[in-house]
Amino acid sequence: MAAMEAESSEPFEKLGPVRVLAVDDDARNLLAIEEALDGVGQVICAQSGDEALRFLLKDDFAVILLDVLMPGLDGYETASLIRRRERSNATPIIFLTAINKEEAHMLRGYDAGAVDYLFKPFDPSMLRSKVMVFVDLYEKTREIERNAAREQLLLERALKATSDKLDAERALRHSEARQEAILASLPICFHARAAEAPFAASYVSKGVERLTGFSPDRFMADPDFGISRVHPADRDAVTRSLSAAHETGSYACEFRWRCANEEYRIFLDQGVVARDGAGLELLGTMQDITEQRHLESQLLQSQRLDAIGKLTGGLAHDFNNLLAAILSGLSLLERQVSLDGKAAQVLDMTRRSASQGKDLIQRMLAFSRRQDLKPVAVRMSSLGDTMTGLVAPILGGLVRFDWHVGDDIWPVHADPAQLELALMNLVFNAHDAMPSGGTICVKAHNRSVGHTGQGLAAGDYVRLAVEDTGTGIAADVISKVIEPFFTTKPIGKGTGLGLSTVYGFAKQSGGTLRIDSELGHGTTMELWLPRSREAQDVTARDEPVFEASAANDAGTDLPTAVEDQLPTVLLIDDSQSLRELTAMSLRQSGFDVTAFSGGAQALAAIEKEPDRFDVIVTDFAMPLISGIDVIRFARSLRADWPALIVTGYADAEKISDRPHDVALISKPFEDAHLVAAIRSASRRR
Repeated sequence: MAAMEAESSEPFEKLGPVRVLAVDDDARNLLAIEEALDGVGQVICAQSGDEALRFLLKDDFAVILLDVLMPGLDGYETASLIRRRERSNATPIIFLTAINKEEAHMLRGYDAGAVDYLFKPFDPSMLRSKVMVFVDLYEKTREIERNAAREQLLLERALKATSDKLDAERALRHSEARQEAILASLPICFHARAAEAPFAASYVSKGVERLTGFSPDRFMADPDFGISRVHPADRDAVTRSLSAAHETGSYACEFRWRCANEEYRIFLDQGVVARDGAGLELLGTMQDITEQRHLESQLLQSQRLDAIGKLTGGLAHDFNNLLAAILSGLSLLERQVSLDGKAAQVLDMTRRSASQGKDLIQRMLAFSRRQDLKPVAVRMSSLGDTMTGLVAPILGGLVRFDWHVGDDIWPVHADPAQLELALMNLVFNAHDAMPSGGTICVKAHNRSVGHTGQGLAAGDYVRLAVEDTGTGIAADVISKVIEPFFTTKPIGKGTGLGLSTVYGFAKQSGGTLRIDSELGHGTTMELWLPRSREAQDVTARDEPVFEASAANDAGTDLPTAVEDQLPTVLLIDDSQSLRELTAMSLRQSGFDVTAFSGGAQALAAIEKEPDRFDVIVTDFAMPLISGIDVIRFARSLRADWPALIVTGYADAEKISDRPHDVALISKPFEDAHLVAAIRSASRRR
C-alpha cells in the first residue's frame, strides 16, 4: 500500500511559490510593492521592459504589475509583447501609472491587455487586495490542472480515485467561496454577458447588491432588468455602447440608474470583449461614481462663479470711472451754466440715471466680492424692528411677515448696512415668488460646523433662513439663480443681481448662501454668517463716521471765512477724462490743483518739490505704481502727509493695507464729498 502511494505521488512535483512580476524603473516603487505584497507571493522585480521579458522566458507569474512610463520599452509596448507569447498571453496585467488617468489612456491600456489600473501613489491595502484576487485565481488554476492529472492517474488506480477526486472538489469549492468573498468585499461589481446579447448577464458578483440594492439573481433572471432601470435620457447611449463593443473590442459608458430605494445613482460601466469556449463575451466592472461627479460639478460651478466675479469686478472698475466722469461733468455744467427749468430737469434726470448706474455697479461689486466691507459684531435680534418697519409697507396686505429671531442667537461678524440690504433682497425675492400672497418667515439658529466643506470652514455660524410659501424654484435652475443677471422674472421686472449680491456678500463675509426649494412648495434661502467674538454690539443702522461728516460738510463748495487758504492738491488718476473733470471741479472750489496721469510722474514731482503739495488725492489701481505706493513714498519724506485714495474698486486685502488715517472715496463720488474729504484730511495735519 505504501509502495502504491509513493508511486502515485512521483509524477507530481511540489508546486513552487506563486510569483508576482513587478516592473518599474524606480527602485523605490519596487521596494514599496515588495513590502505591500509580503506573504502574498514571491515578488520578482524588473527595472525595464526588456528585463521583464527575460524573466517571462524562464518562469510563469500569477500577475504582472507594469509601470506605464519607462525608458526604452514603455508599459503599453511591453504588454503587447507579453500578449504575443503563448506562454504569457493569459497572465493578468495591472498597469501602474501616476499621470494617465484620462479615459483614452485607460482604454489604450485595456486594449493592450491590462485587466486593471492602479494610480500612484497607490494604497498598499488596495494593491494587496487586487493582487491576492489574481494570486488566488492562479493558485486555483494550478490546483485544477494538478487535480485533473491526479484524477486521470487515480482512474487507473481505482483504490484512490474516489477519495482524491472528492478532495479536489472540496478544495475547488473552498477556493471559489474565498474568491467570491474577496470580490464581494470590493466596492465594485464584476459581471459577464454574451457579446451578442449584451443585456443578458451570465455572471454578476455580489458587489452589485451593495451598489444597487438588488441581488445578482435579479439581473441574471431577467435580461431586460438592467437596461429597464437606466434613466430614459441615458438609455440610447448605453445601448449603442454595448452593441458596438464586439466591433471595438471594449466599451465604457456612464449612466444614471434607478436603485432599489428609487434614487438615481451614476454608474461607470466599462469592460472588454473576451473569447471563451462558446464564443465572445463581455467582461466588465461597474462602480458608483455619484459622489465623484457631484464634487466635479461643485468645482465647475465654483470656477464659473469665480470667473464671472473677476469679469464683473473688472467691468465695475471701468464703469465706475465712466460714471464718476459723468457725475463730475454734470456738476461742472450746473455750476458754470445758467439752466432754465426744462434744462435743469434734464440734468437732474441724467444725474439720477447715473446714480442708478452707481447702485448697479455696487451690486456687481458685491457679487465679485470687491466691495469695501466694514464688519463688526451685529446682534440679529436687534434687526427685527428695523426689518419689519422697512419691508412691511412694501409687502402689502396679501403677504404676512414673521420675524422669529431670539435673543439667544449669537452675534455675527458682518457689515451691518450690507447685512440689512441682503436681508431685504431675500425678503423681496420671496415676496415676488408669492403673487397670490402667503407668509414670509425669518428664522435664525446657532450652528457649529466641525469640518470644512460645502463652502464653509470649520467654526461657529448663525444660520439665518428666509422661508416663503411661494411657487418654488426648479431643480435645474437653483444652481443658476446666484449668477449675475440671471432672472426668472419677466423683462423689466428684475436685474438678476439680487441673489448674486447676497451670495457675494455672504462669501466675502466668510459665510455662504444655500438654497432649498421645491416647485409648488416654497423656498428657503439660508444665509450663513460667521459668529462674532467681539464684545461690542451694533445695529444695522450705524453708518461710517466719515460719510456722516462728509454729508455735513457738503453744503458748500467754497472756502469759509475761517478757511481762507485752501490746501494745494496733488491729483493722480490714469483716466484722462475723470482726471481733467475732477481737477476742473476742485479749481472751481478754490483749490490749487496739479494733476498727473500716473504714479511715476507724481513720485518725481514729490521728490523734486516735497513742500509744494498739501494733500495727495490718488487713484488706487494704476499701472506699475499704485496709489498706496505713492502715499508711502510721500510719507517717507513727510510722515504726516495728508492723503486720500479714490477707487472704482479694490480687493479687501489690498485696500486694508493702506495707512489707517487715509480715507477711501469710492467712485463715482459727489464733488462736494470729495471737497469735504480733502478739507477734513488737511485739518488732521
